[in-house]
Amino acid sequence: MFAADDLSSLRWDSASGEVEIIDQTLLPHTLRWCHLPDLADFCHAISSMQVRGAPLIGITAAYGLARALADDASDDNLRQACQTLAATRPTAINLQWALDQVALAVEPLPVAQRAAAALDKAHALRSADIAVCERVGLHGAAQLPEASGDVLNIMTHCNAGWLATIQWGTALAPVYQAQAQGRAVHVWVSETRPRNQGMNLTAWELQRAGVPCTVVADNSCGLLMQQGRVDCVIVGSDRTAGNGDVCNKVGTYLKALAAKAHSIPFYVALPVSTIDWQCASGADIPIEERGADEVLSMLGRDAAGELLEVRLAAAGTMAANPAFDVTPAALVTRLITEEGVFPATTAGMADLRSRIG
Repeated sequence: MFAADDLSSLRWDSASGEVEIIDQTLLPHTLRWCHLPDLADFCHAISSMQVRGAPLIGITAAYGLARALADDASDDNLRQACQTLAATRPTAINLQWALDQVALAVEPLPVAQRAAAALDKAHALRSADIAVCERVGLHGAAQLPEASGDVLNIMTHCNAGWLATIQWGTALAPVYQAQAQGRAVHVWVSETRPRNQGMNLTAWELQRAGVPCTVVADNSCGLLMQQGRVDCVIVGSDRTAGNGDVCNKVGTYLKALAAKAHSIPFYVALPVSTIDWQCASGADIPIEERGADEVLSMLGRDAAGELLEVRLAAAGTMAANPAFDVTPAALVTRLITEEGVFPATTAGMADLRSRIG
């Protein structure tokens, strides 16, 4: 059973006055908490994907800015630290959103008061993220269809659980809430090549929460839908455009196409902070290109229990590695937010925007 208080991806160590994160690059083989003592550590944690998932990236960046201001709260350092953190990953809008939230809170203050105010704001954003994701889960659980059999079979892609937020998650929050309500659920977890966030992270956290799940190869998901073994698909979002187009982990678009072909509901669960209202459509969202080595090699545990990185392709092989793709709004059944559930249409987006002011 899911117990939110026991599952958290980022915590504040009051004894050391430092942030602790789970190093997600070591999961599922090793659970290790790491301190982030200075700005460089925060930047490395985000860029190397020790932390990942749009909401968690944003909260981590907020604490990173607070750490930088503890050393130097001048206007110049505030500006420089914001730029440094914002450059770590370009696609997830929560990163810039969180930095803006902290900057707006501290800019009017005397320099001597900025560091404490920045830390207070980071704490507040962390608490708010937990509450937001819990509401996303409640709205999403109410939206889930009836099971076609004895168990509700939900498919997801990448990781949008508590490892991608602080607690609860986005796409997995409705799963956890449904489980808490006594519904029998099962999750199809696509592996999510090349970094295998589904296999390494989603399956790991579902198992810890006692949710039955099955890892499948990315290219098997269309077959499962064709065979009638999927009741709905729920994914998260790293950035949603003002027209309802959704940018999420690469491979999401293909699942949306397959779901549409087989009349399967395709839901996107997201906090409203993930919506970029200045972005007219998904075509305007920058797609992060990561290194070829992520495609050409893989980290795993050998028979002796040692972590080992192995080369998968022949020497000299070239590889492209786009980290995200864009799913057009027309393929999205509903957007599940903390404000409720909305169609990904012009009218639906306008209604949602009117709710948040």
